[in-house]
Amino acid sequence: MKYSIHVNEVKTKESNIKGFATVVFGDSFKITNIAILENPERHQLFVSMPRYRSSERDENGGVIFKDVCNPITKEFREELYDNILEAYENVINQGKEQGQIEKEQSEMPEFSVKVTPFERDGSSVCGLARIYFDNQFIVNNVSILQGKDKLFVAMPAYKTRQIDEQGKAIYQDVCYPVTKEFREKLYGEVMKTYEEEKEKKQEEQKDKNDLQKEKEKSGQFQSLPDRATPFR
Repeated sequence: MKYSIHVNEVKTKESNIKGFATVVFGDSFKITNIAILENPERHQLFVSMPRYRSSERDENGGVIFKDVCNPITKEFREELYDNILEAYENVINQGKEQGQIEKEQSEMPEFSVKVTPFERDGSSVCGLARIYFDNQFIVNNVSILQGKDKLFVAMPAYKTRQIDEQGKAIYQDVCYPVTKEFREKLYGEVMKTYEEEKEKKQEEQKDKNDLQKEKEKSGQFQSLPDRATPFR
């Protein structure tokens, strides 16, 4: 898969965060907030993908965090992480604050989507989607939301320290389409798949209801009237 890497060094000595990386697939889809961390015991660098706080708990009752997005295959994970760390090392060795690596030429990445529609009382979330890039990288927690007039796609985001004019927190997308053309293509596919899965779910529910009615109807014909049986 074609991609580029951009790295910024973090010079705070008190933190184990040494830098942040941004990856762009082709010239169309950007992933931000990829952390470059140092293991204080081994003095070894490693890559941590952006994460979100899930509703699940571990055995000790602690909160479980999950990756917003991550490589699917071992081969691509090793390739991507090695290139991110190489970009970081280039920044350090060259005495720069920023560095970049280009992996082959840019092009619009191939992708597929999976969507799970659902309904919750009082919630504007109508479904969740996953995006698969070249079957090597997955983006989770893509939401289909009910807006004032229509449905729209919302990419996974994190809460910033900034506030808007009304005093509300400002959220920033973790990953998102870069170009208008790819955004329209990607979001269009998400909405198309959502409508298809929603229709399929409605058909399955209809078939289930029809089957239940047939069982109830059949049971009524088989039941005998409650009356005394004459002796012979």
